[in-house]
Amino acid sequence: QNHQLRLGCSRRRAQRLVAMAGSGKFFVGGNWKCNGTKESISKLVSDLNAATLESDVDVVVAPPFIYIDQVKSSLTDRIEVSAQNTWIGKGGAFTGEISAEQLVDIGCQWVILGHSERRHVIGEDDQFIGKKAAYALSQNLKVMACIGELLEEREAGKTFDVCFKQMKAFADNITDWKNVVIAYEPVWAIGTGKVASPEQAQEVHAAVRDWLKTNVSADVASTVRIIYGGFRKCSKLC
Repeated sequence: QNHQLRLGCSRRRAQRLVAMAGSGKFFVGGNWKCNGTKESISKLVSDLNAATLESDVDVVVAPPFIYIDQVKSSLTDRIEVSAQNTWIGKGGAFTGEISAEQLVDIGCQWVILGHSERRHVIGEDDQFIGKKAAYALSQNLKVMACIGELLEEREAGKTFDVCFKQMKAFADNITDWKNVVIAYEPVWAIGTGKVASPEQAQEVHAAVRDWLKTNVSADVASTVRIIYGGFRKCSKLC
């Protein structure tokens, strides 16, 4: 019941905010990052299986690589499974990497690419991320394409410049956007306890849509889903 309440109220609020800007089903994604054990993930999957999810919402979870098979084998088909990263091309002698083909082979439907931790901790650059997105899409993975600015970039008034540069790298490599969800994740609102206001998030969402209309197509701008990917306080969802 609590799951339904939280999802329902956040969906209604978000639909009010997004209805003027784009179309498509509401999207909820959970990135588990480098967290969890077999036991804790079993409990989480059990809770997800017991939740009542509304039919007009796409729900995706992204467990760590080593738990994907466990999650796939026990999670309801109503919820799709994502990887948190993938290699830029076909597999081979790339120690520590996972290929798109391998993810598809174990039943993954999605992959997260361009997350701020991959950009700023691991050091992946825009073009590398854009090429990874193109290859993942070519192998029939759907992509959560992440963009977002650092705190110092926001304070310097560079939010749009940074996000548009990241978007250009995706647009330079992606030819078909129907299996792409754009996740705006301000880096200063990830794991810091700071929260971007709905107005701040919507300002960037609207700017990204305008950028897509100018640089990709009006159709993509009106249909691609753009979500907020940062920290959120539960009290702000309803």
